[in-house]
Amino acid sequence: MTRRHTPIDLLFAATIGLLPAVAITAPAQAREIVQTQDARYYPGTIVIRTGERRLYFVTAPGEAIRYTIAVGKAGKQWRGVKYVEELQVDPAWSPPASVRRDNPRLPDVIPGGSPRNPMGARVIGLGPGGEYAIHGTNMPNTIGTAASYGCFRMHNQDVSDLYERVRMGTPVVVLP
Repeated sequence: MTRRHTPIDLLFAATIGLLPAVAITAPAQAREIVQTQDARYYPGTIVIRTGERRLYFVTAPGEAIRYTIAVGKAGKQWRGVKYVEELQVDPAWSPPASVRRDNPRLPDVIPGGSPRNPMGARVIGLGPGGEYAIHGTNMPNTIGTAASYGCFRMHNQDVSDLYERVRMGTPVVVLP
C-alpha cells in the first residue's frame, strides 16, 4: 500500500532539506487569493499575464484573485488595454472570420448552453472592437495552455465568479 503524503509531511521534508522548497505548496488551484508586488492597479482592474497564463482581478492594493486561464496560440496573442463592453450568460457563438477560415465546416451559430459552444457559461466581451473576450470553456483541459485565437478561456465556475465581480467599463490590462 502506497502512503499519500499530506502537505504537513511535505512541509517537514522540505524543512529538513529532503525536498525542494516548491514541494511545500499544494497544487495550484484554478482560483486563489494572492498577494502581489504590483500596487499600481486599482481595485476592480483585471490584469492578464499571458506568459504566466494567469488572470488577476485586483481586490485591494497588493491583493488579487488569481485565476488560471488559457491564452492565445502562438501568433494570436496580443497586449494592451481594453475595457469590458459586454456581459452575457450562456452566450451563443458565431465563429469570427479567422476561425471560420481554419474551420469552414463550423455552423453560423452555436447556441448558448450547447456542449459544442466554446464560450462556456459566461462571456465578458472586451472592446473597443469586440474581437476578444474572457469566457468559459467546455474544454477544461485547455486551461493553462495556449489554445485560443486571442481570447482568454477560464473554467466555467471561475468565469462565473469573475462575471459577478466585473462591471461594464472594467479595465483589462493584457501583459506579455
